[in-house]
Amino acid sequence: MTIAADLDLRRHTHDDLPEIRQILLDVHADAYADQMHDPFVQRFSWFVDHWGGHPGFHCVIGYDGDEPVGFAYGAPAAPGREWWREFLDPPPEASRTFAVSELMVRPRWRKTGASRLLHHSLLVGRDEDLAVLCVDVTHPKVQALYESWGYRKVGEQQPFADSPLFAVMLAELPLPD
Repeated sequence: MTIAADLDLRRHTHDDLPEIRQILLDVHADAYADQMHDPFVQRFSWFVDHWGGHPGFHCVIGYDGDEPVGFAYGAPAAPGREWWREFLDPPPEASRTFAVSELMVRPRWRKTGASRLLHHSLLVGRDEDLAVLCVDVTHPKVQALYESWGYRKVGEQQPFADSPLFAVMLAELPLPD
């Protein structure tokens, strides 16, 4: 197993989705193997297509040799439609937002630093002011990890009837080192 610093990071955009779609689905199947009975988890391919269909879609996939380790992807929020603003009164003046939709690492490479490397590589050099993401509230260690990267919880939401309740987390860009 390779430690995160040795991963081969490959960047992809909306145009690459046909090439990388199955890789994302395969990583997800491994990462969520014990939860594949959950209807929300089973809908992951819809989310890949939804986010990948966004012209600003950006994805970073990490490889250990030829083996995909994990990925992070997201897209810029539409100007004026930063849905997280409802949680802050007043909202910050800086509002250009990159929505981090997924960060996923296969079990074999967890606790190697891969998640931080993938996440930060996704956001490095972005021209947005903020990053937003959601974390299942039943995973406080994951929320604490994001807090250690500069995020803060600003609210909670359940965006779909079958989804978990999520902590909405916001960070200023660029992230601290």
